[in-house]
Amino acid sequence: MSRQYTVAVVGATGAVGVEMIKVLERRNFPVGKLVLLASARSAGKTLPFKGELVTVEELTEDSFVGVDIALFSAGSGISRKFAPLAVKSGAVVVDNSSEFRMDPDVPLVVPEINGADVKLHKGILANPNCTTAITLMALNPLHQAFGVKRVIASSYQAVSGTGAQAIAELRSQVEAIAGGRPAEKSVYPHQIAFNVLPHIDSFLNNGYTKEEMKMQNEARRILHLPDFKASVTCVRVPVYRAHSIAVTAEFDRPVSVDEARKVLASAPGLELVDDPAKNSYPLPLYVAEKDDCQVGRIRIDCAFENGLAFWVAGDQLLKGAALNAVQIAELI
Repeated sequence: MSRQYTVAVVGATGAVGVEMIKVLERRNFPVGKLVLLASARSAGKTLPFKGELVTVEELTEDSFVGVDIALFSAGSGISRKFAPLAVKSGAVVVDNSSEFRMDPDVPLVVPEINGADVKLHKGILANPNCTTAITLMALNPLHQAFGVKRVIASSYQAVSGTGAQAIAELRSQVEAIAGGRPAEKSVYPHQIAFNVLPHIDSFLNNGYTKEEMKMQNEARRILHLPDFKASVTCVRVPVYRAHSIAVTAEFDRPVSVDEARKVLASAPGLELVDDPAKNSYPLPLYVAEKDDCQVGRIRIDCAFENGLAFWVAGDQLLKGAALNAVQIAELI
């Protein structure tokens, strides 16, 4: 019989935590015992796993005794405090927050791209930013073929990237407006229903947001390209689930649409959806709850030499978070 693991999910009741539990079950991860951890106010709730209900426990410093693998998705502060404690207890941590992503001692991994980096871990591995992961699923195969130099990108990010309260806020605003009532806001600085906000995460001194700089900084580590450049505008859109990114990429070598399509069609974890004559292109509505990302609208870029423009969409709760974390655990 193959080995069974004690797996902990930290932040089990959050949007990503719930997906992690589903992905562990769906991919038949060898879970001998599942430990669900969350804040004191969530302790005592139950969540389904393999036909049984598992009770959520309060996260404490002693929660990781006997745990083999700990999947964290409870924010940077929790990861900063508890991930080292989990490692001390003997667990390997896969962290979904931004806390360790730029730590040179922590591998930042997208399994289809740099899975071999898992071997370099010292107890903690990091999941990349969701928008970065989805973009790189399409960009990396093209990079392998043509050598990427720089990208200009705009993201169209779903409210579920902010969490469950943001989903509820969009829903209540849509219902309020449809009913002729004023839309109330608390999660975002402006109404999100029937609107788009060019503002995700906090602004930095260079005028970009933290979210926008993640694509350049994290891609450099994942692609092993220290000179990679990315100019990104991240936009929150009134979509419940799945992020989309419009990308213009410049490459070292000449590119063609036919070659690009061939490369993308054979890339793992990626589906080519590219038949504009039949109105066929990736849509967040149809990629939601799917493991694979989708890429389409592939064309030679008008402005860059050796440039390609394309559109990629993916479920940020899956490839952008829970699925990627479980895939890292599979490699461990």
